[in-house]
Amino acid sequence: MLNTLRKIVQEVNAAKDLKAALGIIVQRVKEAMGSQVCSVYLLDPETNRFVLMATDGLNKRSIGKVSMAPNEGLVGLVGTREEPLNLEDAAAHPRYRYFAETGEERYASFLGSPIIHHRKVMGVLVIQQKERRQFDEGEEAFLVTMSAQLAGVIAHAEATGSIRGLGRQGKGIQEAKFIGVPGSPGAAVGTAVVVLPAADLEVVPDKHVEDVAAELLLFSTALDGVRNDMRALSAKMASQLRPEERALFDVYLMMLEDAALGNEVVKVIKTGQWAQGALRQVIGEHINRFELMD
Repeated sequence: MLNTLRKIVQEVNAAKDLKAALGIIVQRVKEAMGSQVCSVYLLDPETNRFVLMATDGLNKRSIGKVSMAPNEGLVGLVGTREEPLNLEDAAAHPRYRYFAETGEERYASFLGSPIIHHRKVMGVLVIQQKERRQFDEGEEAFLVTMSAQLAGVIAHAEATGSIRGLGRQGKGIQEAKFIGVPGSPGAAVGTAVVVLPAADLEVVPDKHVEDVAAELLLFSTALDGVRNDMRALSAKMASQLRPEERALFDVYLMMLEDAALGNEVVKVIKTGQWAQGALRQVIGEHINRFELMD
């Protein structure tokens, strides 16, 4: 289970956006736990309802359409109690609510885990099976762990503004709200600045640009700067490194050539992605391919 969990986390972290991450979660968790259904319900802050945002097993057409208030259904119960709910016969529970469009009448057992980040409920992760049975402690622990991983992904998407499709009409969230802790009384007015950690590509969001030529020039200038830094560092370390070690600098320089990573990034930029996002996407794809190798 630990190895399976690690692989799922790697795939989720490499996902290009929240929608892709949710798709990976429901598919991989369903396979890992041998269940017939895995679904993710996210709490829409505007309507205060849990909205079905991804599923593997239920009717795909119900995604974004099926929702319930915190006082409705088993999903609402998991969200309000903020703890897992493990049922052998879900339909027999007084809080069970039937949605014809999902086709869930075929499934008896239910295991739901709240998705919580910084003590705030963000949604519910659910698995279901046709036969009546109680999920064991190991299965429950696995789902709780996946919920914690998913909470971080959702919080990251909110913070970077890269969330897609969190509204029931498919409307993306256009702004994020952060609650701060006051250091002193009074009011202050200033300019907010979003700082992207320079060494963490994963936090770089997608961003559409109209001036593709400007982005290509920005990327080309950045490449020239890195090449110059590499050459200067190689010369500086010449007396301290063996020839085979210095050869690594040549390898790094080759990786930056147009025939290697450079050309792939340029292709992505030409689709309308900004240079930073294009670099993150290309590097992420390479990382994902390497991590899936034995």
